[in-house]
Amino acid sequence: MASVRPVEEKAPEGAGIYRWVTGLLENNVYVVADVKAARAAIIDPSMDSDPILEWLREKGLSLDYVLITHGHFDHAFRAGFFARETGAQVAMSEADAPMLLQLADQAVFWGFQADDDPPKPSLLLKDGDEVRIGSLALKVAATPGHSPGGVSFILDGPPAGGFVGDLIFAAGVGRTDLPGGSLEHLMSSIRGRILSLPDETALYPGHGPVTTVGREKASNPFIS
Repeated sequence: MASVRPVEEKAPEGAGIYRWVTGLLENNVYVVADVKAARAAIIDPSMDSDPILEWLREKGLSLDYVLITHGHFDHAFRAGFFARETGAQVAMSEADAPMLLQLADQAVFWGFQADDDPPKPSLLLKDGDEVRIGSLALKVAATPGHSPGGVSFILDGPPAGGFVGDLIFAAGVGRTDLPGGSLEHLMSSIRGRILSLPDETALYPGHGPVTTVGREKASNPFIS
């Protein structure tokens, strides 16, 4: 069950970045908000993330988007719930969109029971797109490898941040043995789209602790 008190991460002035760890797979679920405008997006709403809705209401934040980094079931598990309850647009890449329609089957394969009526994406993202949350802009970077249509969401700083899904972790990288995975594409995405960001850029992964570009350049054994 998600705690009603998230970890508040460092964020650019006027922004809020909040992180919950939810579900048996310990997924990171993020909310990015323009605090002054009271607009927000949720990124990768996983199992047991429903209490975040009440937190949003208590904070007076209107949810504009449900952003999905990739189509694996644990990263979109409650996308339908948040979309139905708030009217938020569900946004993800076209390449991974078919996975959303197979969410219930994915979940059963891994021993979970998911929403059997997942939403259809209302916004298909491509590389270079920009998602606006009030005055904030999240730039969409195509980062395939863990899945065919994985994307990362890059927030300008300072401090800058990248929401990278299961592309890269603290001292690790995403697995590529699932359908559509590619080690070649994964490493190309990491090197070309993530490690090219400034060293101080925070990386917000789908699982595990927050890290930075510089830290992973220096110590990630799969990279260095």
